[in-house]
Amino acid sequence: MTTARPQPCVVTFNTKAADYWALTKPEINFLIAIATLAGFCLGLPAEPHGFPFVLLTHTLLGTMLVAGGAGALNQYVERRFDALMRRTARRPLTAGRIEPSSALWLGILLSLAGGTYLALTVNALASLIALLTLGSYLALYTPLKRKTPFCTLAGGLSGATPPLIGWAAASGKLSFEAWILFAMLFLWQFPHFMAIAWMYREDYARAGYLVLPRGEQSRHFMSWQAAVPALVLIPVSLSPTLTGHAGLVYFALDFAMSAGFFFFSARLAFRRSNGAARRLLMISIVYLPLVFALMVLDKI
Repeated sequence: MTTARPQPCVVTFNTKAADYWALTKPEINFLIAIATLAGFCLGLPAEPHGFPFVLLTHTLLGTMLVAGGAGALNQYVERRFDALMRRTARRPLTAGRIEPSSALWLGILLSLAGGTYLALTVNALASLIALLTLGSYLALYTPLKRKTPFCTLAGGLSGATPPLIGWAAASGKLSFEAWILFAMLFLWQFPHFMAIAWMYREDYARAGYLVLPRGEQSRHFMSWQAAVPALVLIPVSLSPTLTGHAGLVYFALDFAMSAGFFFFSARLAFRRSNGAARRLLMISIVYLPLVFALMVLDKI
């Protein structure tokens, strides 16, 4: 009968581990990993000795450590404001399940470990890009969310770097094609985030975040930010074919997917409903991995 006594400790340990895992924002890191993987595969030169799986593993592990540290540090900085939003009030830090000092040290240790790991096992350029991304995310995007709706621009710049990390890891440099990936991810973030911002606009306003302008201007601002970048994304995503780095199959499939992404972005811009925002959010999450996968398959 006494064998059942340790069970609460096991449950507590598992719950605490899950809370620390949630601090790293794993749902965001999944997309970061996909973008880094795409940049790595596309940045590889002709490899006569096979695919460098070990180097890829080092790249993804180091990048995920830095990204996890950024997530923890972001939640530490914004903990008081997250407590005012329904969608974030149950996070481990805001709910009091993890001490702020623990989240701070976790973020610092993960970030330093990731940057050092990339420098030692991959190369200095990949490490530098990852750490610059961390710095811009925390020093620019995070505070600007409470000051100006154009914080999305700063967030887009830092959020578009994962393909650059992968490309730098694979080739040791950044070529023109790497910046095309950067531009694609940069433009994709605007409709993606506008969908989130519109769905949770009351939550953001309650916490004092200016991700959308106050009043009637928010409707027009969201519409432009959702539709125009999605429209520009079409020729940018097709540019690998136009420059001779992708074939006609990629051109046709990418055009169909990018046009579809623009359709749902324009739909949100004109309808301005939570339903349209929710559909755009789901489409955006599916669109990005598919386009990157298509680019990699075309190279193969």
